[in-house]
Amino acid sequence: MLKRLDFNNNPYLGVYCRANDDVAFIDPYLAEKSREQVAAALDVEVVTLAIGGSPITGSLLAMNSHGAVVTDFIADHELQTLRQHFDGNVLVIKDNFNAAGNNVLVNDTGALVHPMLGDDTTNDIKDVLDVEAQRGTISSIKTVGMVAVATNRGLLCHPKVAEEEQEQLEALFGVDVDIGTVNHGVPYVGAGIVANGTGAVMGTATTGIEMGRIEEALRLAGD
Repeated sequence: MLKRLDFNNNPYLGVYCRANDDVAFIDPYLAEKSREQVAAALDVEVVTLAIGGSPITGSLLAMNSHGAVVTDFIADHELQTLRQHFDGNVLVIKDNFNAAGNNVLVNDTGALVHPMLGDDTTNDIKDVLDVEAQRGTISSIKTVGMVAVATNRGLLCHPKVAEEEQEQLEALFGVDVDIGTVNHGVPYVGAGIVANGTGAVMGTATTGIEMGRIEEALRLAGD
């Protein structure tokens, strides 16, 4: 299911929410109606979660079905909430580049991480998320989580992705890679879309043509 909506009049939904096929963690300051719409579109349990007291949950959290990676300024009670949904399998990044949602792109097969993340951090991400993890860029942009959306069915990324980057993505994530935009021409699709294998939500400025590309790239047609 595809759904257009804004979070408190903000169309950059990926900044405030992160989802896998079972659960979505979302800005706790959103209206109940918005949370219900996300739950219906993605067919998930919705859990409100601030990180370090901040509502930008999507920018600070990366996850797949196996585990989660989160910034190191998460509060203890927030971390406890997160651990409950992953049987404790949560990595707290202690790295200069610790905005996990911005710097880690992941599905259940692979993870692409910011090229300046340290070796220990990259290896820890690999272990916790139970995937192959590689450093890389998308369209020469290092904050790979902001410029792409990956699920277990497809991957949508910045329209200026280089051929060699696309080849790396397809080999790493095990899905086809397509290009597109969100919110009427914005290439930062990771910041504008929240998606899983069931559906996707995106800002209300997203055009019908863009929605079609999102649906096709994430293999949601007919669902």
